Amino acid sequence: MPSNRSNRIKRWEDIEESALVQLVYVSTLTISSRLNTSIFDEVEGHARNYNEQHGITGTLCYGNGHFLQCIEGEKRHVFALKERIFADSRHKNIEVLLLEVINHRGFTDWRMRLLFLERWLWSPATKEQAAQLSPFLPFAPHGWSSDRTERFLQTIKTFDSPPHIKAAGITYNALGNMFRHIAAPHQAFLIIQGFLSVLLVVALILLYL
Repeated sequence: MPSNRSNRIKRWEDIEESALVQLVYVSTLTISSRLNTSIFDEVEGHARNYNEQHGITGTLCYGNGHFLQCIEGEKRHVFALKERIFADSRHKNIEVLLLEVINHRGFTDWRMRLLFLERWLWSPATKEQAAQLSPFLPFAPHGWSSDRTERFLQTIKTFDSPPHIKAAGITYNALGNMFRHIAAPHQAFLIIQGFLSVLLVVALILLYL
């Protein structure tokens, strides 16, 4: 753990129940979840009523198969929401990047807007607006220091609107991620099989010449 992160992650038991806190965590979607494009609507829909009723604000970012979520509110409500989120089997590799007491909220919209960090899926207008995100792409937030996490949050606060995204694009990205995870451990096997297939084709052509 980077040394500059430790003082930005408090222990839950050391924080008063009524304190205003900010929790930032990252996680990785499971393969089956990446193929379910409705997961983003489900997450947003389930959060909407709970957040409004319990004074929860923040943002949810997705890119490269990873979630980064910032949750703000009273400690007791944030803790209860955290317990529900961390128990969700649709994601894994959960890591807390920030947990601290704050004086004021950085995000005031209880709708928990969803921000997609896949540059190739953005509209032209979005690309112009989000050019300042380049230092954080490709999106791989696991292991970020507290300072880097804070710089990222400060950057996305300036966005006028969330990036434009199409569900089909998410599907293609999910399929690409799935293929990458399946193929990566077997690259040598695939290369050999491909080479043998080429030799077989050549042999057949020479046989019938």
